[in-house]
Amino acid sequence: MPRYQAVLFDFFGTLTRCVQRGSAHRTIAELLGCPTETLIDVLDRSYYQRASGRFGNAEATLRWVCGQAGVHPSDEAVRAAVASRHRAVRADTRLRAEAVPVLAALRGQGVRTGLISDCTHELPAFLPQLAVAPLLDVRVFSVQVGRCKPDSALYLAACHRLDLTPADCLYVGDGGSQELTGAERAGMTAVRLAAPDLTGHMVFNADHGWDGPALTSLTEVLDLLDPVGVG
Repeated sequence: MPRYQAVLFDFFGTLTRCVQRGSAHRTIAELLGCPTETLIDVLDRSYYQRASGRFGNAEATLRWVCGQAGVHPSDEAVRAAVASRHRAVRADTRLRAEAVPVLAALRGQGVRTGLISDCTHELPAFLPQLAVAPLLDVRVFSVQVGRCKPDSALYLAACHRLDLTPADCLYVGDGGSQELTGAERAGMTAVRLAAPDLTGHMVFNADHGWDGPALTSLTEVLDLLDPVGVG
């Protein structure tokens, strides 16, 4: 069994439980003066553009969204909506109960840990407030790198920051954004988290063609490490 020197995790749907847009998103639409359905439609079809940081900071990105939705709110309304969206995304984020124990166990065994996430501006802003933050050696956010999974640049950025090769790393994700295919293409070993709650998970560009190993719980990651080399 391989001795991995690092385990890299997806965030939404992997370190967190399934994600769905909650009711707080209605407030954003009200602040911007557009129907909630219109806002959600623009957010869905522009996800990868926004997650690659194409439109600038959070305020500039939301202004672009407004243009696509056909509304022209005031500067004050846009700023309020940016703050409301931050709160909404944070409210939709619930860490898995096993996330902290698994990360702590890995760190205790001398295995380094990291995060590779397709995300918009909100996650980098609130991640430091989460219990997993001090247990992550490296954090790679698509909105900061300017690329989204399955682009190898994200995986290689994590390796570079850890001073490891891709072969040294195990990647764990739910399969959104073809992330598992991307991780293997970059030279990592990949496993899918197929937890029962993910049947209702909001996902874009799912990795339907990937048929590698799957786990039903994050705790099973610990079983994939070499018990001889760990201690």
